[in-house]
Amino acid sequence: MTGTDSNNTIQQSAAADSGSDTEQKAQRHQQRQQKLKEKVDERIAAATQDKGLLLVITGNGKGKSTAGFGMVCRTVGHGMRAAVAQFIKGSWACGERDLLQSHGVPFAVMATGFTWETQNRALDMAAAQAVWQQAKQYLQDPAIHLVLLDELTYMLTYDYIVLDEVLDALNKRPQGQHVVITGRGCHRRLIELADTVSEVQSVKHAFDAGIRVQQGIDW
Repeated sequence: MTGTDSNNTIQQSAAADSGSDTEQKAQRHQQRQQKLKEKVDERIAAATQDKGLLLVITGNGKGKSTAGFGMVCRTVGHGMRAAVAQFIKGSWACGERDLLQSHGVPFAVMATGFTWETQNRALDMAAAQAVWQQAKQYLQDPAIHLVLLDELTYMLTYDYIVLDEVLDALNKRPQGQHVVITGRGCHRRLIELADTVSEVQSVKHAFDAGIRVQQGIDW
């Protein structure tokens, strides 16, 4: 056997080994995915209940309200009704509010701005109560499929709204109605009542680097 023949044999053997290794990886991947599918299918088959869900999105990261509005959009996209009670936010332009109101979604907006801007507890409490009264009407309407209580958690932290009153309204809402609550520092009793709780953590934020809020991203 010549040197050239020997090299060709080695190359062919390496190619065969490589092909065999690729095939084995493909088989292992298929087996893992098949096992995963079986587990997922089993969980799907076991989930047979339908009920109105209480979802809480809390934590110190960006995206809590965005996630809540995503579910509102999803609801409206399916031709169902949604309503929004917006605490903390001011009366300035808001992209999601403009879009959803044009599709018939009712909004109750506190419209006083952030508490550190108003610096008026009595004014903030009155504004919070006005929005909460409208929110309670949403929570009593069986025709509304989903209610977003955006940044409600702050109202409870500041004692602008009574926690027991909120819990009572949530417990008495129509059976199939979904509710999404957003905001930092969610009270433990709301977390205990909720069906699904997600915590959004801040890893990095543009504002910390001196970048101001921007249209289409933050509002």
